[in-house]
Amino acid sequence: MASTADEDLRAAGTSAPAPASAAPASSPAGPARRARGVPLLVVGLVLAALNLRSAVTSLGSLLKEVRADLGMSGAVAGLLTSVPAFCFAVFGLAAPRLARRFGPAAVVCAGMAAITAGLALRPYVGGVPGFLALSVLALAGIAVSNVLMPLAVRRWFPDRVGPMTGLYSMAIAAGAAGAAAATVPLADAMGHSWRLGLGSWALLAAAAGLLWLVVARRDRTDGAAAPAAAAQDAPRTSITRSPTAWALGIFFGIQATGAYIVMGWMPAIFRDAGVAPSTAGVLSAVTMLTGVPLAFVLPRLAARLPHQGVLVVILGCFGLAGYAGLWLAPAGGAWVWAVLLGVSNSAFTLALTLIGMRARTGGGVVRLSAFAQSMGYLISIPGPLLVGWLNERTGGWDVPLALMAALMVPQIVAGVLAGRARTVEDEL
Repeated sequence: MASTADEDLRAAGTSAPAPASAAPASSPAGPARRARGVPLLVVGLVLAALNLRSAVTSLGSLLKEVRADLGMSGAVAGLLTSVPAFCFAVFGLAAPRLARRFGPAAVVCAGMAAITAGLALRPYVGGVPGFLALSVLALAGIAVSNVLMPLAVRRWFPDRVGPMTGLYSMAIAAGAAGAAAATVPLADAMGHSWRLGLGSWALLAAAAGLLWLVVARRDRTDGAAAPAAAAQDAPRTSITRSPTAWALGIFFGIQATGAYIVMGWMPAIFRDAGVAPSTAGVLSAVTMLTGVPLAFVLPRLAARLPHQGVLVVILGCFGLAGYAGLWLAPAGGAWVWAVLLGVSNSAFTLALTLIGMRARTGGGVVRLSAFAQSMGYLISIPGPLLVGWLNERTGGWDVPLALMAALMVPQIVAGVLAGRARTVEDEL
């Protein structure tokens, strides 16, 4: 029972969440095995996480140059902003089956290889169709790795789910901000070549791929039964019958909608309010960087709470305050609003943490992760497009900001439901 595990954990003084803290007896991730490979696994987890947003944020920095050189239309450029969420949703669904067949480490390794190939080749393939196709290849690698990160934490760090989720969430945020900030300087340093600037991020993905190749080979040597074990502890009933899975999917989707809207449109909101373009860019970076330390703190807090709904409500209130500030005085309190919305966007870290906490087995984690993330990213696709359309139709930001604030209400409701102390296995 989950409640019994909760009591045992409190008695032992551990910070791990009950549903994801104790590995099943059949789990191949025994103490001796974990102790032997911990440094390699930690570095591999961080390196993989650093690559999970670089394909997206690096392109945004050089999109103007890419469009001019490739003759990319505005419609196709707009499509590029929705492609990541679509790829995350579609390709993420394949992750559970691949993990059961080949093992999670091998699939993450293949995902890093796809990211490497996509990032290295897309600047040089020539033409818009090739650029789009190779972008999709990189995003497919990101999608399967996205889904399997919670399983990797659950499987190899069953007693450190909170801290390790915080670590890789922090690496995701740092990778996104770093790619956004460093791509233009990299391109300038390499002869003002946008191709070299974009392609250089393939080196980081290649390093992660090589490390995960070592992890996958060691995993295969130490426990060839891992894929079979993952299949055995997976729930046999469809996860769509779990109310918690639906609540978590909706929570993930609405927070992703808000994050994409903020990342895509907040600089424009500030610029329309009279903020200098360079300052608007820095404010956007501040929003992303605010989530870096919170990514380490939130999972630890969540692991110590019997119900994570209180964190959902707090983050939602930060979001409401940030949107209200943007509506009342976008330029006057710009730095405050950027920080408030950065805190609110840390709901992404909380969503990842809940995925590890709301399933009791490795198979349950990967299925819940695939369902919640795929459903969530599908939900997030129309949000940025709708905000842009409302801005164009109304000639201002009052209505879009009202929509963004209104979305915080269902996000809070779904998050509170997802934060209840139960697991999907109990509902199937």
